[in-house]
Amino acid sequence: MQILKQQTDIAKLIRERRSIKKGYNNKLVEEQTVINLLEDAIWAPNHGMRQPWRFIFVGDKQKRQFAKQIASTYPKERQANRENYLNEPSAILVVIMEKGENQKKQDENFGATACLIQNFQLLAWEEELGVVWKTNPHIYDPQVEELLQVSDNERIIGFLHMGYFDEKPEKKDRIPVEDKFKTFYIS
Repeated sequence: MQILKQQTDIAKLIRERRSIKKGYNNKLVEEQTVINLLEDAIWAPNHGMRQPWRFIFVGDKQKRQFAKQIASTYPKERQANRENYLNEPSAILVVIMEKGENQKKQDENFGATACLIQNFQLLAWEEELGVVWKTNPHIYDPQVEELLQVSDNERIIGFLHMGYFDEKPEKKDRIPVEDKFKTFYIS
């Protein structure tokens, strides 16, 4: 049984946001814009107020060299493809997370960081800045971790590819909640 309700601004924003994977225009993503968005995004829930994240911004001036260095960690035959791929977005935000001293804390830290990324994506969407969270194989590569000075107690959660865009992607329907929901009853 579906109950009709009036959609709030936040509900509308959540439903309208799209991952922008390509089709970026030439408008530059400024470092200060990303910092401003992060200032609000960090208000994500996080256990023990650990705030287990840090960020590396790769802007227009650094992107070509960054792409070349990350691509160099791939087999020779894939390097040109990966370099082109990493040069597509206008900017990249690398999100790094503290692992946590045990599985529980690692799960909590990952959940908090994922919440932060969702906050960032929603805030960016309001500014008509497209974002997609990428978890390509290079985020697990020790050479990339070394290049980005990721410590032993950290891991890369993803590269957020960012850019302004002219066309919104089509909406993709979701599986109805009723198909994924049940109530627990004790018999």
